[in-house]
Formats: sequence, structure tokens, C-alpha cells
Amino acid sequence: MKKFILGFVMMALVAIMLPLAASGQTYTTRRVYRNGRYQTVRVYKRPSFYRRHRNASNVAIGTGAGAVIGAIAGGKRGALIGSAIGAGGSSVYTYKVKPKKRRYYRVRRP
Repeated sequence: MKKFILGFVMMALVAIMLPLAASGQTYTTRRVYRNGRYQTVRVYKRPSFYRRHRNASNVAIGTGAGAVIGAIAGGKRGALIGSAIGAGGSSVYTYKVKPKKRRYYRVRRP
């Protein structure tokens, strides 16, 4: 029973923290000197760790969750089977159900 509660708490913690870590892309404006005059350009902030490594993170989390559930249900062999099922399910979710969306921003030049 302790393993089940601990596994549930760990999965809940990961499920709560991941969406909070993914933030929207913001930009700042900066004045630069080009071609004999000053121009205002947008400088975009680097994407978050989750946004850059989204595919690997989702598959790793699915594999870990499947291993925890499988270990609770069936011991070592169950953990192996659960990790395989978790990796398969999370990769289908990551690559087919919700694929990564590329966002391109237009930079305005004055």
C-alpha cells in the first residue's frame, strides 16, 4: 500500500509541475545601431527546457509512470512490461495525437 501511495504522489507531482514549467514565449525590444542609424528590433527569449525537449520528456515520463504502475501490479516483470506499454502509449500521444507545433513570429522592421 505504501508503494501505491508513493507512486501516486510522484505521478501527481509530475502532472502538476510540467504545465507550470512550460511558459509562453516572450520578447524584449532592443535598440541597435545598423547601417548608420538606430533601429528597434525584437529579441526573443529562449524557449523553456520543456518546450525544447518536449518529445523526450513526454516519453520518459510515460515510461516511468508505466514502470511504477507495472511494479505495483506485478513486481519486476510487471515493471518491464509496464515501461514498454508506457513508452509506447506516451510516444503515440506525443507524436500522433498532439504533435509539436512550430510557431514562427514575424519580426517588424521600422
